Amino acid sequence: MGREAARRAPSEPPERPPALQPYRRWGLDAPLPAPPRPPARPLDLATRPPALPAVVDHVATADRVVFLTYDDEAERDPQFVDMVRELRLPVSMFLTDSVVGPGYGHFARLLSVGADLQNHTLDHPALRGLPYAGQRAEICGQRDKLHARFGVRPRLLRPPYGAYDPTTLRAAADCGVSAVVLWRAALTGTGLRFTHGGAALRPGDIVLVTSDDDDRGGPGLRERTTRLLRRIEGEGLTVGRLRDYL
Repeated sequence: MGREAARRAPSEPPERPPALQPYRRWGLDAPLPAPPRPPARPLDLATRPPALPAVVDHVATADRVVFLTYDDEAERDPQFVDMVRELRLPVSMFLTDSVVGPGYGHFARLLSVGADLQNHTLDHPALRGLPYAGQRAEICGQRDKLHARFGVRPRLLRPPYGAYDPTTLRAAADCGVSAVVLWRAALTGTGLRFTHGGAALRPGDIVLVTSDDDDRGGPGLRERTTRLLRRIEGEGLTVGRLRDYL
């Protein structure tokens, strides 16, 4: 081929760099191990009175899993949907109607990529001390909202602020709730805070990932989740789906 022809010949396209594996794209050094097959029957519910929901901040299991839970705030970070999808994170979102408002479309996308949607009441009141009718309206009302919007029937309730009383349990039972979900560890902008026990994650721990609003100027939702996942992996754990155990 002459020089002129060589100049006219199309050049080879540059090689594209290999695509990052999803776990690397989200700041992890290794993929999350797949969780084990969940138990044939929920573990924590075996010893509770059948008429009332269990109150749990930890699941009694030998499986090396912890559970990631979020209250409403994921709608502030649309890329969180991509993170959940690509890492196949079995997260649980506890939703309050008055807080989520127009963000319900975002949670439909989270539901479509594998997140669970659960009950956090209609208007986020502290339930403790409210009369039965008011508590039932808050819990059943949000149950009905979630069913109407998404076709789901939430069995798990997180009472706002973690505040509940015996009336809450009666109202929750009448709204089809099987477990009232608290947390043993909360992830804030400064790290994990444990409500009791040692300052280390244990198999079966329920972790609350707090809102960016609780720590303005701190790391965002995705960065907090990445830091938590690194710690989970570092302690030889992985992420399980909470409703599979409750």
